[in-house]
Amino acid sequence: MPVLHNRVNNEELKQRLMEETESRTTISFYQYFPITNPLEYRNMLYKALNILQVFGRIYVAKEGINAQISVPSSNFEPFKSFLYSLEYLNGLRLNIAVDDDGKSFWVLKIKVREKIVADGIEDPSFSMENKGKYVNAAEMNALIEQPNTILIDMRNHYEFEVGHFENALEVPSDTFREQLPMTIDMIKGNEDKNIVMYCTGGIRCEKASAYLKHQGFNNVFHLEGGIINYAKQAKEMGLAPKFIGKNFVFDNRLGERITNDIIAHCHQCGAVCDTHTNCANNGCHLLFIQCSSCAEKYQGCCSEPCQETLHLPVERQKAIRQGQDNGQHIFNKSRQRLRPRL
Repeated sequence: MPVLHNRVNNEELKQRLMEETESRTTISFYQYFPITNPLEYRNMLYKALNILQVFGRIYVAKEGINAQISVPSSNFEPFKSFLYSLEYLNGLRLNIAVDDDGKSFWVLKIKVREKIVADGIEDPSFSMENKGKYVNAAEMNALIEQPNTILIDMRNHYEFEVGHFENALEVPSDTFREQLPMTIDMIKGNEDKNIVMYCTGGIRCEKASAYLKHQGFNNVFHLEGGIINYAKQAKEMGLAPKFIGKNFVFDNRLGERITNDIIAHCHQCGAVCDTHTNCANNGCHLLFIQCSSCAEKYQGCCSEPCQETLHLPVERQKAIRQGQDNGQHIFNKSRQRLRPRL
């Protein structure tokens, strides 16, 4: 079966986005449900969403769908109607971005994956049907106040660094598949306490909640819709947010502000700052935090060597990049951090 995809140059697509006059809405959603033929399902989605001028990144697997997209305002209702016409997706919660300029994506990419969240779980008896209980913003705030609650952040270090819930436990790992066994190790002996988990949009902590139930933890909860939905609900309910700082998001914005607190620091000079950027040297592309002064001083680069590379002829830069694989090192995930024990 042929894979349908866009054939226009990336730079041209970015330019088209910047020239758009109609506003766009950035949305994220996911659902765990059985998909017999992921490639067929993927192509069906591509045809429909391409017509509606949807941009974004969508993963399809036998276990379900995970999406971060933007939709032109005039197509929001047609998009919603299409989505809700699909089995298992009718009435699906859509997480609307909190701090949105509509420039989050400029192309539609839908990829077939083995799983929508790579988890490393090989136990055939594991099931997503036995997962933790959803909690809304008000319930989350109430649980946080209880002394027998353990609050766990199921995101990576570079996300935790710029914003997190007060007193949340960070699981210092490079990948979600590493986080799961690490989490069990960190909270072992607390099987009867309230275990509350959260992540950006809900997809990771939902799977993690099922994993903890599978491992014998009894009172497991996870934040419905993640931080994105929590911020929206807290505002609607008039609640003081327990999340402080910025919520890292995986699109061109690299973050949406939840509170005015800035809890991180520039990785180059140490100034108070929570602005993520990617190193301007495409051979590095490290994700790091950089203040405006350092951005000017280093021309958006993470180091002087990268800044020097930036001034080399384009062909020389390409030659340096050829065959180079930065892998997980493009993210500052601080693998070496010590794991706290409760």
